[in-house]
Amino acid sequence: MNKVYACVDGRTTTAAVIDWAAWAAQRLSAPLELLHVLERPPELPNVGDYSGTIGLGAQEVLLQQLSALDEQRSKLAQQAGRDMLEAASLRAQAAGLPVPATHMRHGELVDTLLELEPELRLCVLGANHRASGPRRLHLDHHVERVIRALQRPVLVATSERFAPPERFVVAYDASPTARKMVDMVAASPLLRDLPALIAMVGEDTPEAQEPLAAAAELLRVTGFSVQTRLLPGEPESALPELLASQGAALLVMGAYGHSRIRQLIVGSTTTTLLRLSDVPVLILR
Repeated sequence: MNKVYACVDGRTTTAAVIDWAAWAAQRLSAPLELLHVLERPPELPNVGDYSGTIGLGAQEVLLQQLSALDEQRSKLAQQAGRDMLEAASLRAQAAGLPVPATHMRHGELVDTLLELEPELRLCVLGANHRASGPRRLHLDHHVERVIRALQRPVLVATSERFAPPERFVVAYDASPTARKMVDMVAASPLLRDLPALIAMVGEDTPEAQEPLAAAAELLRVTGFSVQTRLLPGEPESALPELLASQGAALLVMGAYGHSRIRQLIVGSTTTTLLRLSDVPVLILR
């Protein structure tokens, strides 16, 4: 369980995914491996019995042509995958890493990652939005499925550009899951030496300040420089507004739970915060 896997798909966030994975691999002193999954193409259209219209011979020719097109599409996809992995390898090497292992697999991304999970320390993938601009209407379904399925940390590149983080923001809610998340941050070298901001959404009361201060102290005793912030309002608006003021930051958050903050990450119908965030998101289990 020591490898960093970068999921390479050729979409707009691919370069950022490679850069984030290279950054993480260096900080974790872990090997980087590149993964491209060739998912099953859509089924070819069904050719019914049109023998009375176009003749049996014509139908057979059409089936042969469709089969040849399917074979050609498969070969082109494999060549594109090889080219993509080669370019990704060169980019990782330019970032100072040794030549990474590359893998091209057939099937579904989630199933492939579950097979690799025993050796996986961190999975890095891109959030490919279906709508551009400030109103991102949908998020690539792969992201939510991977977060739901994996029991390993997932780093999601939410934009096309990589910038080394100058700080990280922990979305905290004082739950047992959130406390475990802070323990993981404290024990890992991934974010070591970066300033931390622990943010919680709620009313400014002693009951809210106490667990916030306890979480901050947990990071301080392990050497982190920590600030805290108690935010009024609603998580879906307060957290993105805070992140927008933090410059080159990384958001750290838990994946599951019943609190309103964690439901934003993997809710029943949407991944709201991933959709709204312009900074990368590290999701811990």
